[in-house]
Amino acid sequence: MDFRLNEEHEALRQSVREFAREVVAPVIAEHYERHTFPYDVVRQMGKMGLFGLPFSEEHGGMGGDYFALCLALEELARVDSSVAITLEAAVSLGIMPIYRFGTPTQREQWLPKLISGEALAGFGLTEPGTGSDAGGTQTRAVLDGDHWVINGSKAFITNSGTDITSLVTVTAVTGTRPDGGKEISTIIVPSGTPGFTVAPGYSKVGWCASDTHELTFDDCRVPAENLLGERGRGFAQFLRILDEGRIAIAALAVGLAQGCVDESIRYAKERQAFGQPIGRYQAIQFKVADMELKAHTARLAYYDAAARMLAGEDFKRQAAIAKLHASTVAVDNAREATQIHGGYGFMNEFAVARFWRDSKILEIGEGTSEVQRMIIARDLGL
Repeated sequence: MDFRLNEEHEALRQSVREFAREVVAPVIAEHYERHTFPYDVVRQMGKMGLFGLPFSEEHGGMGGDYFALCLALEELARVDSSVAITLEAAVSLGIMPIYRFGTPTQREQWLPKLISGEALAGFGLTEPGTGSDAGGTQTRAVLDGDHWVINGSKAFITNSGTDITSLVTVTAVTGTRPDGGKEISTIIVPSGTPGFTVAPGYSKVGWCASDTHELTFDDCRVPAENLLGERGRGFAQFLRILDEGRIAIAALAVGLAQGCVDESIRYAKERQAFGQPIGRYQAIQFKVADMELKAHTARLAYYDAAARMLAGEDFKRQAAIAKLHASTVAVDNAREATQIHGGYGFMNEFAVARFWRDSKILEIGEGTSEVQRMIIARDLGL
């Protein structure tokens, strides 16, 4: 085994690292404080080809792989998670369903602008009353002639209300299976469709420069050909998308954890206490060493899961392990980085304050830590 990056992946990592430091870092604190979406940053990410990293050149992508996307997410999250989650959700949750399950016509219609970063797409799975029970979908879609009529609501949907959001794919109950269970299908709903309402953005604890809304559908009519994939396979499709997305979230969490190490080292070298830099005290050294240990092992976990996915092997358990471990490490490192910074760690002008606020959602979004433990245990035969 060789965990070192090849030349192409290393070049990508360095390029995104420079972009994060030179373009994102100088402006993100203001966006975060004002809860504004960083359109200019997203536009530049599109020009860099970041939204097209794991997609074929045939569809306007960069011809890379999913691991390349993960590397980019890690480097962005070392500076800011709002920008990183915008990319992660846009690719893993927005583009991937259409890329994986769309018809040639759907791909031709939607992929060019999504892959170029000119437009964003949302992923409408979670509902206000279901949370982790995604199979408990209440939103319904009835086929009326050559249109689907959708009624219901979705919650916590990223990239669903920006000025460049072009569509949201939603899961909805479209009938009853032979065994009596719900037939859940996936339908593309373009932005601006009558009956599709985007609520004002949430007031969130963290990810304050990302876009998140509740969505409602009130007799929302879309063409029958907007069905994404096979009817009745919507839930299974999204489970596959979530398995992949957990590797991406793990990479983002590793980036946050490593950013905490970066900021703590910088601060420990500059901050003076009792006549010398605090980095000379063993108490601080041990904290930073433990933080680096956790970030490093979490990185190996998502590297392993990504390698298995790209090799065509089963990776569900490894993705859950990576997501569970990396999100835990992110929260741990954010807490320790805040402690190292003392009172300044409680001030929003310092990056670690953002890291602390952003870390907790990583144990919740795209499958809670409890769900990851269930996946792991079941895969072990329990």
